[in-house]
Amino acid sequence: MKTKIVILFSIVFALQFNTTFAQGCEDEAPVAGASGVPSTSSSTVFGYIQPEYVSRFTDQAESTFTFKRARIGVRGRANRSFSYYFVLETSAFIGGGDAYLLDAFVTYDKHEWAKVSLGSFKTPLSRDVATACHALMTIDRSIVADQLVSPQRDMGLMLLGGSNQTKFRYSVALLNGRGLGINDNNEKKDVAGRATYQFLDFLNVGASFRYGYPNNQTDTRTSYAIDALLTYNDLIVQGEYIYDEGDYNRAAGGGCGAEPLELGEKRAGAYVQAAYNVNEKFQPVLKYEYFDQDLDQNLIGYTERMTVGINYFFNKSTRLQINYQANIETHVNIDNDALLMQMQIRF
Repeated sequence: MKTKIVILFSIVFALQFNTTFAQGCEDEAPVAGASGVPSTSSSTVFGYIQPEYVSRFTDQAESTFTFKRARIGVRGRANRSFSYYFVLETSAFIGGGDAYLLDAFVTYDKHEWAKVSLGSFKTPLSRDVATACHALMTIDRSIVADQLVSPQRDMGLMLLGGSNQTKFRYSVALLNGRGLGINDNNEKKDVAGRATYQFLDFLNVGASFRYGYPNNQTDTRTSYAIDALLTYNDLIVQGEYIYDEGDYNRAAGGGCGAEPLELGEKRAGAYVQAAYNVNEKFQPVLKYEYFDQDLDQNLIGYTERMTVGINYFFNKSTRLQINYQANIETHVNIDNDALLMQMQIRF
């Protein structure tokens, strides 16, 4: 496994840049001036829909039309010191029913290096999770991010600093640890944090951590992640490794509707993906990932996935994605490859 990690990150550092540091599912709002702190009042309605077709080549072939996401929100400023952000998820396919509150937080952002957010937002763990949903290079996030960064959203208080104009950025959050729409069941809180640094014009690296109490006041969970993002001319390469151990909340589910797996005491995984902008409309994508749900149990083995895809941009707000996922289970392999096609409209 150590060899796999070395190979993955050798590829990343030999070839990558996405400064996304999203607290929610949308990119940062544009900022005015060199300070990185907004200085004008504003209010913007935004959102996107992602209808898709999924065909799974299992023993009993499955095919369906669905919505990956269907979100609408508003963000803006109350004054020069406070901003707000609010998003609803209306797709029943990942919410399991009616529309529900996804992100909602108020931020005191008068000082660039000491902003404070309170409310519901993304857990500051993993570059893959931090990437805005509409900006993902593949239709699905990585297996390791969906399985180990769970819950991907939570209620809490976050301190953060820096902007897309600074080389260094950080965020540290105090969280319930139970996820959205679930009452906290213990007095302990989770602590999670993430930092990134722009070493070169084309290389951005990051590290994340989490320490918490997912189910009670005694059993703990510890997570670490390292990542890198490189852009060289029209080539974009991103890689990440996530390690997680201890207790976990089995009711939290996987990220973005992913089916949660039974995890061992120690688990880990990684991915590396590359995309090339042939022109302003056409972008081929290649992604390799693996996930080991129990590092101490060799009989289970680990899962590998290779995704081959294309992204076609009709314009800045309209994108078509086509992905073929080749899945390989190293212990007992089953037929479960998939073809995914998704149309995205942003507004």
